[in-house]
Amino acid sequence: MEGNYYMIHDYLIFIGVFAIFLFLTTSIYLFSQNQKLKQKNTKLSETNKIIEQRLNEVRLEHIGTKLNPHLFKNILNSVQSHAYQTYMSLDKLANVLDYILYESNNKYVSPKEELNFALSLIEINKIKINPLFDFRIKSKVNKSDSVYEEKVFAPLISVDLIENAFKHTDFLAQDSFISIYLELENGIFTMKVSNKASLKNILEKEKSGFGSQSLDQRLKMIYSTYYQLERSSKNGIFTAELKINLGEFYDKVRYSG
Repeated sequence: MEGNYYMIHDYLIFIGVFAIFLFLTTSIYLFSQNQKLKQKNTKLSETNKIIEQRLNEVRLEHIGTKLNPHLFKNILNSVQSHAYQTYMSLDKLANVLDYILYESNNKYVSPKEELNFALSLIEINKIKINPLFDFRIKSKVNKSDSVYEEKVFAPLISVDLIENAFKHTDFLAQDSFISIYLELENGIFTMKVSNKASLKNILEKEKSGFGSQSLDQRLKMIYSTYYQLERSSKNGIFTAELKINLGEFYDKVRYSG
């Protein structure tokens, strides 16, 4: 009886050891398979990010190809309509065209460069309006700001708001005006544009949708959560205000790159 007891005892030990060995082997196998799946998922995720990034770049290039010809046409029309100011017009036009031809191909420019471009574009557009027209422009730019000369600004972002103001303003109305405010402070760029539009332009905007779809697309793809663009309309006065947190965006680009 005692011999049988030891045999059963040894058999149970063998079964226990075998069960532990089988459990450990299975666990190691499952763990290794799980690690392989994680690696595959990581690679797929990285591949998807690369594809999505390239798709965004293609979209941005497509938007840019539609933007520049339209801008050229408006600028040339402005210069042509007031030949008596040709010298000043061509001087500003040269600055604008240089920016479009050479800087707009870059992924980012500095706020300094974009602000200089915006001011030149405004001066060109001012040529076609009456000198007595109520045109207000104000800038509050801190040139010692940490991002003032950093490559954090998507080129030509300011174009849409400026062009829309001049395009949709009723210049014949007595109470008509255009107001443009530019600011760079504490890493935050602000651009606020207001104008009095005619009834015809109001109806056109209501039908077509207020604002520029291409600008919205660019801002969303480039600045994601680092910007705000608000548009409003009251009593025929249209206001668009853009804020971009260039400081936080610069930190993200700098540390993720």
